[in-house]
Amino acid sequence: MRRILITGAEGFVGQHLSHSLSMAGQEYIGTTLATLDITDAAAVDRLVSKLQPDACIHLAGVAAVDDAKQAPAHAWAVNLQGALNVGNAILAHAPECRMIFISSSECYGTSFKPGVMLDETALLAPLNLYAATKAAAEMALGALTSDGLRLLRLRPFNHFGPGQREAFVVPAFAGQIARIEAGLAPPEIAVGALDPSRDFLDVRDVCAAYVLALQKFDTLPNNSVFNISSGQAVQIGEVLNMLLEMTRFKISIVTDPARLRGVEIARAVGDAGLARRVLGWQPHYKLQDTLADVLAAARQAVQLAVQGASS
Repeated sequence: MRRILITGAEGFVGQHLSHSLSMAGQEYIGTTLATLDITDAAAVDRLVSKLQPDACIHLAGVAAVDDAKQAPAHAWAVNLQGALNVGNAILAHAPECRMIFISSSECYGTSFKPGVMLDETALLAPLNLYAATKAAAEMALGALTSDGLRLLRLRPFNHFGPGQREAFVVPAFAGQIARIEAGLAPPEIAVGALDPSRDFLDVRDVCAAYVLALQKFDTLPNNSVFNISSGQAVQIGEVLNMLLEMTRFKISIVTDPARLRGVEIARAVGDAGLARRVLGWQPHYKLQDTLADVLAAARQAVQLAVQGASS
């Protein structure tokens, strides 16, 4: 690989992926919101024509369920049409380019309801608008493979790590704890549903999978799909308890109706056996260690905010 294009390089995962690629000795070019609007087909065309990338890891998108729900037209424009713009530009100007589309385990939706571990053959049955945009993009890009698009689809499960914003459950917990410790909030943590179990991963393990997928791309059948998951389901309430054990403050838990989803899957866990066998990938970070890293990052962010306000 000589030139790798990362869309959405300024995002949470994009920043970690950029680091992972650098550590692997890979040259990359990252786009940001300031440098590329992926909903602008002409702009995407010009960029791909100019760069002639050997590979493209498409991360840019509306990444949170609530963000998509609040601005559905924007979510469809970015997650579906934006992905198509990238795929079409590659076909037109860099047909040998390898495209890795980062999808989501949310696409499985109601297939999770029996509570069994799902592999890549499970039906895509989205339960929310974000998941629908991702599933639609998967199908639309898959259709382009008949025209020659070189494509690989990855479905990561819940991943988190330092630097993730509080639109996601783990940094939302950590941010609240950090503000309570700093005396900026009362000793109460607002939560949504705590009973559901999820398949949690460290973002650095997920990015390692993306790098391996890139390296193995030419050995895989076109339009292959891989789950990126731990294979372990952990209750959200247990994650919260692990974080609360890392603070000396006594914090009460309060349910916030605004944080509850209308339809909640009880257990979502993925089978990543294919990624292990074919890509040689497996997660290495322990959940408790990643939680400690996220809490440390939240504490640092609060400390910097307090220092900035007082200066």
